[in-house]
Amino acid sequence: MNEQDFEGTLVLEKLAAIGKVDEFFDAVDSDDVDRAIALMKRASVDAATLAMVVKKMKAGDAEH
Repeated sequence: MNEQDFEGTLVLEKLAAIGKVDEFFDAVDSDDVDRAIALMKRASVDAATLAMVVKKMKAGDAEH
């Protein structure tokens, strides 16, 4: 999972609005699902989108 997976998405727009895009990608890169969830909640990402992102993060782990 990388930045291209999120490019142009509402998730990035909302994270950008609170200045947490880099922190979010750090969480994704380190497989810190809890931190990514906390950041998305702070950015008011809806539950369905949040669940989709977590699913993608966990699927990305299976590729390694």
